[in-house]
Formats: sequence, structure tokens, C-alpha cells
Amino acid sequence: MESMNITLGTYQTRIYYEDVDAGGICYHSKYLNFCERARSEMFFSKNSSPIQGDYHFVVKKINADFISPALFGNTVTITSSIINFKNVSIMMLQEVKNNDKKLLFKMKVLLVCLKGNKISRIPDSYKRIFELSN
Repeated sequence: MESMNITLGTYQTRIYYEDVDAGGICYHSKYLNFCERARSEMFFSKNSSPIQGDYHFVVKKINADFISPALFGNTVTITSSIINFKNVSIMMLQEVKNNDKKLLFKMKVLLVCLKGNKISRIPDSYKRIFELSN
């Protein structure tokens, strides 16, 4: 396993009424949605797709830490970084912060590469997107 910390980008979104409970606090499950969108945007921002032919990634494991609530109307920024890389998997750190740069949520997510339904080596096309090779 290669240990690293490569920041791949940021994604910003607002907390809408559909995202909150009656008290205006963001539902815990929404943070996972925001992080998923941020991972997809890494590809879209580079004119690519998270699905490339028969290849795609699936989430194998998530370790989530809910630190402070996001509130209705807040704008949050999700930062996505690679912290570990193996031949068939990538460990990412994703952090959600408010406009004051206060950390609200963070998670480590283990993504495994599949070709069809079988675990596969990560192709070079993904490595270029993840800035792991030239």
C-alpha cells in the first residue's frame, strides 16, 4: 500500500429544505450523498465519467465521523483526497466544512475497482484522473 495525501478537488453545495429535519438540521445520510456527488464531480470536472466501459468503483467500507451539524441554508464544501492506494482499491478522505472552514463531517471511504462484477486492477485511465500517474 502506498500512503499519500493527494487532494483531488472540492465540491460545493447548499443545504436545502429537503436536506433537513423540522429543526433545520441536515440529515446524517445527506453527508454521504454530498460526498458521493463530490467523487462524481472529480470525474466530470475532467471531462470523464466514474463508469468507464466495464470498469467502475464500489464502496466497500465507510468510517464516518459526524462532528457538527450543517444547517438549512448553509453552503458546505466537500474536499476529497486520496490517502492510500493499492492495485485494486483506493482509500479516500472526504471532509465537509462550512463557510467558516469549520469541520462538520469527515469520512474515510474504501473504494474497490470492479470490471463487471469482479475485482480488478485499477486501469491507467483512472490513475490519471486520480493524479496517480502521468
